[in-house]
Amino acid sequence: MVAIGHLVGYVIGTVDLVGIFGPSYGDTQFKKLILLAAFALVFTVAVTSWAVTEKVLVSGRDDHVPSKGLTQIVSHIFKAATTLPPRIQAICNIQLWSGIGWFPFMFYSTTFVGEIYFRYDAPQDFKQSKDALGEIGRIGSFSLVLFSLVTFVGALIIPLFVKSPDEENFTARPPAAIAGVVTKVNKYKPDLLTAWIYGHLLFSSAMILAPMAHSFRFATFLVTLCGVPWVFASWAPNTFMGIEVNRMSNSPSRRLSTSSPLELASLEKGGSSTDPASSGELSGLYFGILNIYAVIPQFISTFISMIVFNILEPGKSPELAHDADPSEHHSTDGPNAIAVCLFIGAVSTIGAAFATKRLRALHREGYEKL
Repeated sequence: MVAIGHLVGYVIGTVDLVGIFGPSYGDTQFKKLILLAAFALVFTVAVTSWAVTEKVLVSGRDDHVPSKGLTQIVSHIFKAATTLPPRIQAICNIQLWSGIGWFPFMFYSTTFVGEIYFRYDAPQDFKQSKDALGEIGRIGSFSLVLFSLVTFVGALIIPLFVKSPDEENFTARPPAAIAGVVTKVNKYKPDLLTAWIYGHLLFSSAMILAPMAHSFRFATFLVTLCGVPWVFASWAPNTFMGIEVNRMSNSPSRRLSTSSPLELASLEKGGSSTDPASSGELSGLYFGILNIYAVIPQFISTFISMIVFNILEPGKSPELAHDADPSEHHSTDGPNAIAVCLFIGAVSTIGAAFATKRLRALHREGYEKL
C-alpha cells in the first residue's frame, strides 16, 4: 500500500499542475504539489479516524498511583534507549547507518536527476523555462515513478523468494505433486537477514556510481535500481523489531535472558511479561526508540549535506536562479554536490550491511540456545 501511495504521488509530480489548474492557489509546480499533499493527508487521516475503532484500555494498575510526568517519561525512554537488549540495539544500529544513506536519496534524488538532465541532456530552449524548479521536479519525478514501480513489483514478488523468519521453526508440508519443486526452491532461498544485507550492498553499489552520472538515462537507472533495496529497508526493520518485542513479551525465561536492566527491574517488581498491557507498553517503547533512530540520521545527513554544498557548490544554482547575476552562480564543472551526498550515504549503508551481519550472528546464537 505504501508503494502504491508513492507511485500515485510521483505520477502526479510528472504532470504540469500549473498548466492544468492555473496559477490560483500556487503559481509553481512545487506549491501545487504541497497543496495536493496537504489535502491527501487530511483526507486519509480523516478516513482512518472514522473507520478504525480501538479497544478501550482498562488499566489493572492501582488508580491511586500518580501518572508519570513529562520528565519521568523522558527519563524512562532515555534509560531504555541506553540499556537496549543486544538484538534490539543491533536493529537500531542498522536503522541509524541505513538512514544516513537513504535520507539524501529520498530528499535529493528528484533534484539530482533533474539537474543531470539540465546540465547534460536538455536543449537550450528548455533551460530557459520560467519554472525551472517545476521542470526539474517533473523530470526527477519520472525517475521516482520508475523507482516506486520497481518497489511495488518487488514488494509482491521478493517475499516469495526470501525465507520468512517464521520458517526457522516451521516445517512446510506442500502438496505431494509439487513437494519436490518446493523443497528444492526453499533450499536456496536466503533468509530475510541475508537478503537485507544484499539490499544494503545493492543500494551502496548504485549510489557509489552517482558522481559518475553524466546522463539523464544513467541517473534514472541508478534511482530506479534502488527500488529493490527499498523493499527490504521498508520491510525488515519493523519485522525484526516485532519479533523481538513478541519474544520478550511471551516468554518469561527468554525475556530474562535478553532483557535490559530496566525490564528486569520491572519483572522484579511483579510485572508480568505475558500481560497484554505490558506487551503493548514494550511495543510502544521499542518501536518509539526505533523511530528515534530513524530520525537522528536526518539531522546527520542534513549537516553533512550542508558541508558538501558549501564546499562544492557555494552560491546560487545556474539551473534555478536565472534572475541572479552570473557571478553569483556556482560552477557546474566540478562534481555534483548532490551526487557526492549520495556517495557518502552509500558508504554509510555499507556500515548498515556490517551491522545487519552482526544481527544475523546474534539471531543464530539465539536459535542455538533454544
